[in-house]
Amino acid sequence: MKRRPLPVVAALTATAALLLTACGSGDDKSSDNDKTAGAGQAAETPKESAEPSGAPQNKPDGVDVSLPSDMDLVFDWDKPKDKNEAAAMDDAANFLRAIYRGVDKRTTKDAAVTAYATGDGLHYAQVQINEWIKGGWTAQGTRRHYDATTRSAPNGKSVEVAFCADTGKFYGKEVKTGKVLKSKPSLKDFGYYKIVMVKFPTGEGLWQASKVFVETKAEQCQ
Repeated sequence: MKRRPLPVVAALTATAALLLTACGSGDDKSSDNDKTAGAGQAAETPKESAEPSGAPQNKPDGVDVSLPSDMDLVFDWDKPKDKNEAAAMDDAANFLRAIYRGVDKRTTKDAAVTAYATGDGLHYAQVQINEWIKGGWTAQGTRRHYDATTRSAPNGKSVEVAFCADTGKFYGKEVKTGKVLKSKPSLKDFGYYKIVMVKFPTGEGLWQASKVFVETKAEQCQ
């Protein structure tokens, strides 16, 4: 059976306007139900602005988000002209790299995870990594991200990065045996993501994922 990359722990339930005006707090009472990957629990509508946490020890460009050679995250998108939106998009990509670096390193405490995530985004990353660890899997193959759009909040402190993901060629691999777990291509391979990135107040150009919303079986991404 194929291991689903980035298991879904939050359904896409909020509108773009809500995402841009309320980045959410670190307290997510629905988090305790996030133990089962792919359960598709609905995330609560963000109510409060998140304060970024987990400042990286290095400058953003100095945080290691490298992945093993058999784990390829492709970001097939054009950067927006707006400087903040471009930076937020770059760090949304780094957020995903950080998750899979944690999967590879078998830890939720890698510096990249705390550098590029905060609040509910950090919780989301930790849950995803832990699911892979508990299952005894790592990842292998190519995960493609495309059709990205960005939207800035009026105050300039948050940016919503939305995009499609195709995991049809991205597989789970048993750590102990090295066996690659594959399945037939299906609509389940396509997801639509909205990540709310917030600007870290004391870090130059650093943006952190504060909320993650996912729509599974996303037909618009085919």
